[in-house]
Amino acid sequence: MDTTHIPTLKQMAKYVSGDNTLKLKSQDKLEAYGYITKVLITHKYICLRKPDKTTIKQYLMVVSGYSLSQTERLIREYVSTGSINPAKRTQPTFKGTYNREDIAALAGLDEIYERMSGQAMTVILRREYEQFCNKAYLRLKDISVSHIYNLRNTVTYKRINTTYTKTKPSVVKLGERIKPEPEGKPGFLRVDTEHQGDKDGEKGVYHINLVDEVTQWEVVICVRAISERYMLPALAMALELLPFVVINFHADNGSEYINKLVVRMLKKLTIKLTKSRPRHSGDNGLVETKNGVVLRKHMGYIHIPRTNDNAEVINRFYVNWFIPWLNFHRPCAFRVTEVDKKTGKVTHKYPTGNYMMPYEKLKSLDDASQYLKPGITFDLLDCQAYALSDTQWTKEMQLQKAAMWESIKL
Repeated sequence: MDTTHIPTLKQMAKYVSGDNTLKLKSQDKLEAYGYITKVLITHKYICLRKPDKTTIKQYLMVVSGYSLSQTERLIREYVSTGSINPAKRTQPTFKGTYNREDIAALAGLDEIYERMSGQAMTVILRREYEQFCNKAYLRLKDISVSHIYNLRNTVTYKRINTTYTKTKPSVVKLGERIKPEPEGKPGFLRVDTEHQGDKDGEKGVYHINLVDEVTQWEVVICVRAISERYMLPALAMALELLPFVVINFHADNGSEYINKLVVRMLKKLTIKLTKSRPRHSGDNGLVETKNGVVLRKHMGYIHIPRTNDNAEVINRFYVNWFIPWLNFHRPCAFRVTEVDKKTGKVTHKYPTGNYMMPYEKLKSLDDASQYLKPGITFDLLDCQAYALSDTQWTKEMQLQKAAMWESIKL
């Protein structure tokens, strides 16, 4: 915990309301008690009005991770004695499997990866130790998915890391209405467009998201607008960034994809164009899910003015850092489908053992090299995939993302 920083009452109110610009972390009870005492003394808690006392109480709950009853007990102790001291433990203690250092390591990774699912985090922890020899994760490498959530609910963890219009279909006779069947082959893309918000009647930039159905290899490109002037170069750029040959291009019925110019470009590249069927919302569900868990999580909902400068800044970050991170360093869940022989009921499961990076999924395919583009080999891709560990790349990606936001003209 940064015990040197004592915010004003106004800053506390903003922090409690959701403007969490302050980052106060603590791993030790004595440190937390000392900081609470320092806050109460600095603001002369006993002499404050009731609304200000409530603000301080809410603020201390957020930064310490303590419950309302625990926070009130500590404040009562301060009022009556002038200090806060840990109570002596009378119950016997037992050594746990995971200590405070392990919880701090998990909290640090959750902050870097922005709290991914427990299944995905087990993959990161195992790879950090087994593949990148990081001894800090010696005990965490074998942690179960359920116990990750148990550690996330501990007070120690919470002190370190506390995280707080429908498209209308258009009838166009371009593209075949069919659900693609890749049959285990990469190159079947699901494509969608995500808008970065309006403000005062002005449109924001757009993101083109392409996800391969089999490997979940993902490419994201930013464009100023979804007119042909910007879409065709962006699609050509996105297709060029994919390491394997593209066979099928599947989109919804948006006019940015279902038009003669895009059809002509795809036909030239011998890529089949298909589009979603009516009343089949799952046809493009994969990429729409990625829009939420990837694009919205990292780009948010803030309006970004549609200028060429902004689009170029975002694309530099995407190509150099974000796309490699998505495909080499971010685990994805891969579905296993089971059919009951008696009833014919289809069940979809996502076992932990099937979490892997899109690049690992690509390499795991039978005779995977046959799908690569000419001039691209797995030796070349390995150099990029293992140049840095997953966490090292993620840290650098987050720094580059912060630099990108500073360069964007809002």
